[in-house]
Amino acid sequence: MDAGAPDVSVAVASRERPVRLRWLLNALAGQTLGRERWEVVVAYDSRGPESEALLSEHPLAVDGTLRHLTFAPGAGASEKRNAAWRAARAPLIVFTDDDCRPPADWLERVLEAAAAHPGAIVQGSTEPDPDEVPVLRASPWPHTNRVEPPTVWAETCNIVYPRSVLERMGGFDPILTAGEDTDLALRARAEGVPLVAAPATVTYHAVDDLWLGARLRSAARWEDLARVLKRHPELRRSLYGHVWWKREHATLMALALGAALGRRHRLALGLALPWLSPALTWRGYSGRGFVRALSELPGRAAIDLAETMVLARASIRHRTLLL
Repeated sequence: MDAGAPDVSVAVASRERPVRLRWLLNALAGQTLGRERWEVVVAYDSRGPESEALLSEHPLAVDGTLRHLTFAPGAGASEKRNAAWRAARAPLIVFTDDDCRPPADWLERVLEAAAAHPGAIVQGSTEPDPDEVPVLRASPWPHTNRVEPPTVWAETCNIVYPRSVLERMGGFDPILTAGEDTDLALRARAEGVPLVAAPATVTYHAVDDLWLGARLRSAARWEDLARVLKRHPELRRSLYGHVWWKREHATLMALALGAALGRRHRLALGLALPWLSPALTWRGYSGRGFVRALSELPGRAAIDLAETMVLARASIRHRTLLL
């Protein structure tokens, strides 16, 4: 590191989300940590000119705090994250995503947590953006992220790595299209690097109002989770029943079994309730909430089924069971 290097570098991989990216950069511009102590490096690919204009003209770029790296459309997240941290100058790298918006004290808390755990991977909390929480109630198929650290998945929306650890591990595996953050953390932990929680180091994740078709198509991105599981069989301890990625996948299969048994069978209702009960009450316990949740049941089942089918195909391909 050169003598004038900042204390921490923010590394971001971005694709086709200039509005979200602007909100992230604006939130970084409002950080209470002095500008001389941090920098941000954005590696992005985009088919339109908006992101390039934003990254060139944003006040953080004008004052030299922001640098960006441009990739051809279709570049993977691992490739871009690797480029971002390798171009960074600080001994600490904090990863976040272009659909996150940290509060003003985020970088101060990042440095405090890293100083309290030198040499460790430090994972912060992620919560749905409070400004967008109404979308959770209004949208039938919202997408967001909530992380209560530490998690075995080591999500990159809010996590700090010593640069020396990234160099030793070789960074993210560019072969992986999902689970690359989990794979990196597990490889580092196998070498003795601790993963510690910093729950007070919070960032906010966007809440997107997606339509059902988009949710169903997005299931395909999780195929590589089976490859990660094959590499790291210890992940099974974190799965439901050592087999299912999500509880909903397991309970949906129980529901299907109950339906096959028929409504007269005494086990049918018991098998159906674990999936039906949370699906029918997530809108609350009012009559209106129940009716709305009831109308959304087919879509929720379709999403869970699509994810399960993607993982089932991946299980065959990678010869390891994950549903």
